Amino acid sequence: MVEGKKSEHAANLGSHGGRASSWLAVTVMVVGTIVAGFGLTAASWTLVWIGAGVFVVGAVLALVFDIVTDVVIDAPRVGMHAEDHR
Repeated sequence: MVEGKKSEHAANLGSHGGRASSWLAVTVMVVGTIVAGFGLTAASWTLVWIGAGVFVVGAVLALVFDIVTDVVIDAPRVGMHAEDHR
């Protein structure tokens, strides 16, 4: 590799990390799912509904934070094409 230049592969990686606010919304939804799942296994409808409520709060946060806009479309991948397979 030439000094100061990135490899072709490294130049096409892009970023799919997302914002901290988006991760917060997803984390709240995951916690809600875990609480509701635990409630199901413990036969506690109270925990199921609490988990469902926490999940809904996370979904509302996801809408408010507009997490769908975190998607980063990176450059097209350079690789083998159908005509290269001979």
